[in-house]
Amino acid sequence: MPLVTTKDQTQLYVKDWGEGRPVVLIHGWPLNSDSWEYQAVRLAENGHRVVAYDRRGFGRSGQPFQGYDYDTMADDLDTVMRELDLKDAAIVGFSMGGGEVARYMSRHEGRNIRAAGLIASVAPGMLKSDKNPDGVTADVFEGMKEGLRKDRPEFLREFFKGFYGNKVSEGVLHWSLMMAMQASPKATLDCVDAFGKTDFTDDMNAFGVPTLVVHGAKDETVPADPSGRRAARLIGQKATLKEYDDAPHGLTATHADRFFEDLAAFLK
Repeated sequence: MPLVTTKDQTQLYVKDWGEGRPVVLIHGWPLNSDSWEYQAVRLAENGHRVVAYDRRGFGRSGQPFQGYDYDTMADDLDTVMRELDLKDAAIVGFSMGGGEVARYMSRHEGRNIRAAGLIASVAPGMLKSDKNPDGVTADVFEGMKEGLRKDRPEFLREFFKGFYGNKVSEGVLHWSLMMAMQASPKATLDCVDAFGKTDFTDDMNAFGVPTLVVHGAKDETVPADPSGRRAARLIGQKATLKEYDDAPHGLTATHADRFFEDLAAFLK
């Protein structure tokens, strides 16, 4: 598997599977690219070039002590796009990864992107404010960081139960914790501020390509009102919103077949 080196010399671990139109899959917090297992294999088998990378600080990528802001992470995505010469591509972000999609579309003007996906995504922003009254209060994110500092393994073990809405096997829970514990503790902490407090409202104006928005109505990790539903409204006619009535946050696993079919159909 290739390693791509970013502007600040951080090495990103990248999977590059299959042939055809490129699809770039960007994972959520606190996981890594392996979390796309249910979609990546099938997309590659169905005629796509599938690229999935570990975000800086997570999985097998380098673990610098800084750089966990969305401008830097969007620049990392741009580096992957350039180094692998990806053109006419779709970029699909799950959860925190939706922020990289949004910031790439604005900061890099959607270069070489034909379609986008926001899957249980944090964009256009989670933090409660006057313009986002349905958002999450800042104390929630501070509580997460406190739990991570006190006992990161136990905090994350409990976190994944709600993440998947108690709809997955013990094996998936163990697998998720294993991925999460590969991450740098500094990255894990800093990214709570990044995904929790970054406002992507202005970035949404840059979505000039067809965009699939998928969200679970029972998502308690990233509630649908301030995120998926609002994203679809802000993007407008280019957006296709699919809401899964019984889905929790981790729908890439709990609703793997349904989501694959929706994503594959959209990419056609």
